[in-house]
Amino acid sequence: MIVVATADFEVYHGAVNELRDRGTTFTTVEPDEELPERTTVVVTGADHADDFADVPTIVADPDDPRRAVDQALAAVRGDGGRTIIGVDPGRKPGIAVCTGETIVAAFQVPLGDAVDVIQREAAEAPSPIVRIGDGSRLESAKLVTDLEDVEVELVDETGTTPYLGTGARGMGDVLAAVNIARLKGEVVDAREIEPTDGEIQVIKDRSREQSEHNRAIDEVLARRVAAGELTIDEALDEHRDGSDD
Repeated sequence: MIVVATADFEVYHGAVNELRDRGTTFTTVEPDEELPERTTVVVTGADHADDFADVPTIVADPDDPRRAVDQALAAVRGDGGRTIIGVDPGRKPGIAVCTGETIVAAFQVPLGDAVDVIQREAAEAPSPIVRIGDGSRLESAKLVTDLEDVEVELVDETGTTPYLGTGARGMGDVLAAVNIARLKGEVVDAREIEPTDGEIQVIKDRSREQSEHNRAIDEVLARRVAAGELTIDEALDEHRDGSDD
């Protein structure tokens, strides 16, 4: 059982609300009270970090209670609690953070924010794995290349996107990320992709959509976007500056 034992109101409030939102069984005690016999892990604040020598202790940051709860749940599950982050690549990748068989967090963010989210979720996890689907070739290549200090696997994502019934619209990328997290892939350090003519055209079309003046970037800039050297906005800025010369 998870026990919250802290005199810090912010830690208490954050941890308890997070645990309730997860539907987790837990109890609370005062820091100087005896722990219940079934205690598996204690969540506490910095002031009592050394008070529970006989039980695994998680020190919660009052500004990030979810992290402490993730760690507590991993401790309860034991050796099966390795963190695996599944990513369904695309313009707005779906990201699923799994501890053992449990999904502990899910996100869908713009591609430019995805690496920061993944790195943050992996930062405090022991031996995390990031599994990225091999579809959306250019986006997946950018993610593989930009991720640092974490083990990355490239996964065959065939069949990972589920059928979405009524009311589930918009969840497909996140659910695909969950399925990707559960598939073993090939460990990679980089993914070199030569963009096709069709992929270059897609980038040009996206740049036209984002341009204030309905103007597309040229092929040279589009190839730099494809290689991950520039975002479309940065390429549009270069294109505009070049046009002003």
